[in-house]
Amino acid sequence: MKALLFAAHGDATVLQYTDAKDPEAGADDAIVRVHASALNRIDTVQRAGAYTVPGFQLPHIGGLDIAGEIMYLGAKAAQETPWQIGDRVIVDPSLSNVSAASKLRNRGDLYGELGVIGLNAHGGHAELCVIPASHLHRLPASMPFTTAAVFPTAWMTAHHSLFSIGKLKQGEILLIHAAASGVSSAAIQLAKAAGAIVLATAGSPEKCDHATALGADAVAVNRDSDLVSWVRDHSGGRGANMVFDHVGPALWETSLFAMAPQARLVSCGNTTGDSVSIPSLGHLFSQGLQILGSDAYRYSEFAPAWAYFCENNFEPCIDTVYGLKDGAKAHQRLEQNLAVGKLILSP
Repeated sequence: MKALLFAAHGDATVLQYTDAKDPEAGADDAIVRVHASALNRIDTVQRAGAYTVPGFQLPHIGGLDIAGEIMYLGAKAAQETPWQIGDRVIVDPSLSNVSAASKLRNRGDLYGELGVIGLNAHGGHAELCVIPASHLHRLPASMPFTTAAVFPTAWMTAHHSLFSIGKLKQGEILLIHAAASGVSSAAIQLAKAAGAIVLATAGSPEKCDHATALGADAVAVNRDSDLVSWVRDHSGGRGANMVFDHVGPALWETSLFAMAPQARLVSCGNTTGDSVSIPSLGHLFSQGLQILGSDAYRYSEFAPAWAYFCENNFEPCIDTVYGLKDGAKAHQRLEQNLAVGKLILSP
C-alpha cells in the first residue's frame, strides 16, 4: 500500500509518500480501505518530535480520523459482528475496550497509558488501516467520506469537554477561543444546539466571519481586542460562565479574568505552549473559579455522539482536501495556522 509516513522527527520535509507493508488483521479486526483521514495538531507535534505518546515508534503513519470501507474481516469479526465487506464506516480511534483477538490489543486504554490509532498504532494516512471491529460505526449512505473524517477527534473532544466535563447548560455564556479551528468549529455548533450563548475569538476578521456563520452570537479578533472588557460588555458585566480553551498560554490570563463568579475553564489542548501560571490566586479563590482538565472521551460516548452528528445538519467545516502524496503541504498549512476548519487527506 501507499502511505504518508516519517522515519525521523523534523519539519514537514521528513514526510515520505512511499510504499509500506499492508496491515495485518487479527481475528476480531477489519482492514479498512481509507477514503478520507483528517489531519490533527497532534500529528504535526509527533512528527516534529515535540511530544510522542507512550508506545510511539518510528517509522510512523499518523491519522486518527478515518472514514472508508471495509475490505477484509477477520474470522471472528466476520462471524460475530454485523459488518460486511464493502460497508461504509467511520472509526473510533480510541483503543479502549479492544478484544483480545485484535492485533491492536494492549496499546493503552486512554485512561492511563494513551492508546489511539494514529498515535501509537499506525493510522489513516495510508491506503489501508487495521481497525478493531468493535470500533467501527456505520456511515450514512448520503454522507461523504470527507464529512465523516471531520468527526472523531474534533467533535468528540468538543462534545466531551462541553458536556461531560464542563456540564454546559442552556442559556449559559460560553467563551470559545481559536474559533476557526476544527475543534472550536464543532464546539460553536454543539453549544448553540444546546441553547448556549457563544462568544468566539479568532486571529483574523476572516476567521471571525467563519465563527459568525456557524452561529456565534458575538466575535472578536483576539490579537487586537481588550477581550476581558469585550466579554463583560456581552455578558451584562458578569463574564463568561464557561471557557472552552485549547489555546493555552497565549490567552490563559485573559480567560481567567473574563470569567464570571463560579465559572469554569475547560482545558482540552495546549497549542501555544505547555506552561501557564495563575496570575492571581486571590482572584481564583475569591471568585470560586474552576479549572477543569478535559481527559479523553469514554468508549461509550462515541456511538451516541456520532448518532447526534448524523441526525443534525451540522457544518463539517473542511478547509482543504489534499491527496495523500501532498500531505506535507497539509502539515505546513496547519502549522502556519492558515486553515479554517479541518484539513483532510485522501489516498
